[in-house]
Amino acid sequence: MLRHMVRLVLRPVAVLFLVSVAVFGATELLPSDAAQARSGGRASAAQEAALRAELGLDRPAWERYASWAGGLLRGDAGRSLVTERPVSDILAERLPATLALGGCALAMTVPLLLALAWLAGTAAHRDSRTAALSGGLITGLAAVPQVVFAAVLAVLFAGLLRWLPPVSLLPAAGSPLAAPEILVLPALALAVPAAAYGAVLLGGGVADTLRRPHVTAAVARGVPRPRVAVRHVLPHLVAPAARVLALVAGGLLASTAVVETIFGYGGLGELLAGSIGTRDVPVVQAVAMLAAVTVVGGLLLADALAAVTGAGEAR
Repeated sequence: MLRHMVRLVLRPVAVLFLVSVAVFGATELLPSDAAQARSGGRASAAQEAALRAELGLDRPAWERYASWAGGLLRGDAGRSLVTERPVSDILAERLPATLALGGCALAMTVPLLLALAWLAGTAAHRDSRTAALSGGLITGLAAVPQVVFAAVLAVLFAGLLRWLPPVSLLPAAGSPLAAPEILVLPALALAVPAAAYGAVLLGGGVADTLRRPHVTAAVARGVPRPRVAVRHVLPHLVAPAARVLALVAGGLLASTAVVETIFGYGGLGELLAGSIGTRDVPVVQAVAMLAAVTVVGGLLLADALAAVTGAGEAR
């Protein structure tokens, strides 16, 4: 048991280390840096070199990675190369807006995901033709880019029906809760593809559970289907559903960049998109690592829940 717990903790640490290397490497591959972005191509080579030295961009990559990773371990994400403000302060300003959007999107995603997963699983259990049709529709829904969902939703609800605002500008108070209608379109654009993706992952688990002997025996005894679902099916889906929801929750945070940019919503996603344009590497790295920590933390909780439920079933 102790060895299992040690592995449970060391695995996410190793994953986060690899993610940090990948994030740093990806920012290194950007075609220009903050010095070139700030100079706008109007500075001489000597001026750009001086600015690069001032920003610390002339140091070797391994040294900059070690400095950055060490700062993260101390809770210091560094300073913005553009505004020179602490990155943690910039994130703290944007995080509440993204959490509000992510919470709204997750509240929409969970029931839709479970409904689609149940539809896919029961169809696969009953009839192969229906399974192929429903599975194809759900997979196709998951494959549609978020930008397409955002465009269609904006045209339908903002353009044709005029029920919702076409852009999601934060009110002067800065809190989206002061104008909750601005959350609906970006939350839907996040929730629908996320729910379809989660349903693809969870649908097979639903079908496998429905084929278990105790489930088929309960159906044969004439137990009502809602009772079969609650008593005999759902308990076996807690662990896989927790893992899927952890992936989906982290994915919602990681995929806000497109939706927030389209709707003009001032959260972390819009900050990430803008920071990539200005080559503000510390901000880009901090947002990317925050998304990674969300995913890995969710998976760690899901694995712990799976271990607990597995121990309970063993007893």
